[in-house]
Amino acid sequence: MHSEFASFVRLLAEESGRLIRDYFRKPGIRVDVKQDRSLVTEADRHAEERMRAMIRQRYPSHGVIGEELGTENGDAEFVWTLDPIDGTISFVSGCPLFGTLIGLLHQGKPVLGAVHQPLLRELCIGDGQETRVNGKDVAVRNVHELSEATLLTTDLKYIGRYQNQTGFEDLVARTGLLRTWGDCYGYVLVATGGADIMLDPIMNPWDLVPLIPIIRGAGGVITSWDGSDAQAGTSSVAAGRDLHSQVIDVLNAHRQDGVV
Repeated sequence: MHSEFASFVRLLAEESGRLIRDYFRKPGIRVDVKQDRSLVTEADRHAEERMRAMIRQRYPSHGVIGEELGTENGDAEFVWTLDPIDGTISFVSGCPLFGTLIGLLHQGKPVLGAVHQPLLRELCIGDGQETRVNGKDVAVRNVHELSEATLLTTDLKYIGRYQNQTGFEDLVARTGLLRTWGDCYGYVLVATGGADIMLDPIMNPWDLVPLIPIIRGAGGVITSWDGSDAQAGTSSVAAGRDLHSQVIDVLNAHRQDGVV
């Protein structure tokens, strides 16, 4: 694992986590609605501002792509991606299924990714070769059949809006269990063997980049909904190696009939 950058990710997680914990379930926290109808809070903005400042101080030549504050020096050799609170709806609702996403691109390729759950003080970090949670190696669960698998997603309403609803319903029928333990923590559950499939029909770069090294480092596969390169797409499907191709086949089986 890239030890220097991994150590710095821990610092980013600790500092942003301290800020986020201060806002969690805080009475009167300001919540704004952005143009895309997603939510943003003071905690999101302050955590991203703090992480950006730390990156500028430590690595002034590096770039940053952040959900709340945009892109800075995006053509740099090293570029950080930041989503200070992935799962803002959960955060403002007082539900702990949210986290901070931190990724690092080197010459445009994801080389390091982290999910930090600040309430649990749990840091999942991967580099495509290995994935650890608080320093301990983790791996996807060895499940071969869809009927034995636990399927996760973030929001059922978004499936049909962006992807093939029929294929998703077929997948739900074939899997053993469906839960909406979503946003970034769903991918942590796949990486640690707590669940087997996590998918989202629509994603942004700051969502995707950190997850790619995490899932791959845990021995899993992550792609777009149609099975193509995850980084080039705007959706995600993560699962163990034996399950992933089965999931992709089921999700896309009806596209040939013209169903979207």
